[in-house]
Amino acid sequence: MTTVAFIVNGSYESAMGHRARELAARLADDYRIEIKYRSRRRLGAIIKFLIFLLRTRPKVSYVFDMSYSGVIASYLFKAIFRNVLIVETGDAIYELAKSSGTRGATGLFLTRVLESFSLGVADKVVVRGSLHRDYLLRRKVQAEVLQDGVDTSLFAPRDVCRLREQSGLSEFVTVGVVGSSVWSEKLQMCYGWELVETLRLLKDKPVVGILIGDGSGIAHLKARCRKYGIEDKIKFMGYIPYEQLAEKLNLIDICLSTQTNNLVGQVRTTGKLPLYLAAGRYVLASDVGEAALVLNRDMLVSYDGVKDSGYPQKLAERIRRILDEPEVIRKSSKNVELAKKYFDYSVLAERMKRIIDSAMNSGGKGRKQ
Repeated sequence: MTTVAFIVNGSYESAMGHRARELAARLADDYRIEIKYRSRRRLGAIIKFLIFLLRTRPKVSYVFDMSYSGVIASYLFKAIFRNVLIVETGDAIYELAKSSGTRGATGLFLTRVLESFSLGVADKVVVRGSLHRDYLLRRKVQAEVLQDGVDTSLFAPRDVCRLREQSGLSEFVTVGVVGSSVWSEKLQMCYGWELVETLRLLKDKPVVGILIGDGSGIAHLKARCRKYGIEDKIKFMGYIPYEQLAEKLNLIDICLSTQTNNLVGQVRTTGKLPLYLAAGRYVLASDVGEAALVLNRDMLVSYDGVKDSGYPQKLAERIRRILDEPEVIRKSSKNVELAKKYFDYSVLAERMKRIIDSAMNSGGKGRKQ
């Protein structure tokens, strides 16, 4: 049986760690898959990845996310043993680093080098957004699309009436987000900023916000809530383990999925959108990226530029409309079918198998135009 090494540029509990295991479980009858997760130290991670590859001797190395440790180790192994190298990314990493303002000139230069190097040495490139594929094609690089996924048997609509009552949410429509919130000093915003700003505009309505996740942005969001006098309008639930996330997600009636309307946002799927859909949640998403290709128009909201200061007002108007027509939320159970059609890991695993087999058969020939 062909050995495939999954090189995960993340920890066991990271999003990429879960993605790798979900796909591996569904491909166990086709390949012998070995998984290695990144350690915290970059140099140590390169060595550990390389030792892992030397021990397993895979015919295919599949790297989840562009990071120096995983890419360099896999390239070194490929240079010696001539195996097949597949690199997957969910972001245009240089544009993301430049937009966030979290790296200096040297860091940006190294990020550009890493991205160009990864695209150049990979026998096949995999991206998680359709528009990312189109963007790379304009750069003369062919790529396959394998969107962010979801286990639709785990993430599904659930009866959480008792949990809502225990949480004091029975009388409210809930609006929320799931994900890590990292503060950007350059942009003066973070994940969840639009939730807080929208709740400020709906402070007189029976609406409560829910934010599931942690990160450096949470303190900033809490400070804004205090400033606006809406501390009682949002519940910060913190980090919730993956196994418990499905139940808590069902507490949210309206999930927000916001991407900036620039290259960074346009190329992304975002791993949270499949979870929202699988749980049968109603979604209000910026009309950007994969969401714009998948969702019904009534769930899309126009978004301008990197930070659209008018976006919370647009969201508030949509939510007021939903409060007047609550049956709209009940119809969102149809989103489960979208999740099963586009994002279920069983569907993605079949596509991954075709990608791996194609890479082995062609050795990457024809990837670049």
